[in-house]
Amino acid sequence: MQAVLNAALPIFGLILTGYLSGRIGLFSRSAADSINTLVVNLALPALILVATARITPDQLGQLGFVAAYAGSILATFAAGFWLSRRKARTSAEATIEGLDASYSNVGFMGIPLCLIVFGQEGMPPVIIATLFTACIQFLGAIMLIEADLRRGITLRRRVAKVLVSLLRNPLFLAPLAGLCLGLGGLSLPLPVARFGELLGAAAAPCALICIGLVLAQERLDTAQLPEVGLLIVLKLVVQPALAALLVFGVFDVPPLWARVAVILSALPIGPGAFALAKGYGLQPTVTSGAILVSHLASVVTLSTILAWLA
Repeated sequence: MQAVLNAALPIFGLILTGYLSGRIGLFSRSAADSINTLVVNLALPALILVATARITPDQLGQLGFVAAYAGSILATFAAGFWLSRRKARTSAEATIEGLDASYSNVGFMGIPLCLIVFGQEGMPPVIIATLFTACIQFLGAIMLIEADLRRGITLRRRVAKVLVSLLRNPLFLAPLAGLCLGLGGLSLPLPVARFGELLGAAAAPCALICIGLVLAQERLDTAQLPEVGLLIVLKLVVQPALAALLVFGVFDVPPLWARVAVILSALPIGPGAFALAKGYGLQPTVTSGAILVSHLASVVTLSTILAWLA
C-alpha cells in the first residue's frame, strides 16, 4: 500500500492542483490548450527521445514479455474501440476510447512504482514497456485517428496526407529518432541529453495539471459516468487479468518480468491519452474524467494486485 501511495498520491496531487487552479480562476480557459501544446510539441517528445535513445538491442530479447504485455493491450483496446463504435461514434473517437481502455501510465507512474517495489532489477522490462507504449501503441493511435479524419479523399491522397501529418508530428519523430540512435549503438551528446531531460521533466506535471484544468472547466456529464466506469473496468481489471493469464499460463516469462508485466498492465490511464484527446478535440471530457477516476481507483486495485503477487 505504501508503495502505491508513494507513486499515486503525487500524481493525483498534480491533477488536483490543476483542478483548483481552474476553479479559482488562476488560469484562463485557453490555458489548458496552451499547456497541452507545450506537452505535445515539446516536453513529451523530449522525454520519449531521451528514453528510446537509451534502448539497447539486448533489452528487446524478452519476446514472451513483449507478447504478453502487447496482447493484453490489444485485447482491451479492441474492446474499448468496439464498444465505442456500437454507440455510433466515429473511428477517431473510438480510437480515443480504445486508448483510454488500454493506455497505461508507464512513464509517469510505472517507473517510480517498479523502482520502489523491485529496485533497479525492474527497470529493463519497464523500459521495454515504455518503448512499446510510446512507439507502437501511441503512434498506432495517431495513425488510426489521422486516417479517419482524412476521409472523403482518394486513398492515395489520404495515405499521402497521413504520412505528411506523421512526419510533422513530433510524437512520431521523437521515438523514431530515438530508436535509430539506440539500436544503432549511438548516444545523444551529453548537452543534448541533459537538455532533453530538463525539457522532458516538464511533460508529467504539465500534462497532469492540464487534466485538472479541463476537469474544472469542462465538467464530466453524469450521463457519461457509465461510459467512464466501463473504461476503468477494462483498464484496471480486465487488462491485468489478461496479462496475468498470458505471463503465467501461456508464455515463458521470467518471474520478475512476469510480475512487472501484470503491474504495468494494472496502472491507471496515462496522460498521453488525454494529450491526443485534447489535441484532436475527441472525447477530452470523458478521457480526463477516466484518467482522474482511474488513478483514484488504482490505489485499491494496485494494492490488491501487489499483495497477490507478493
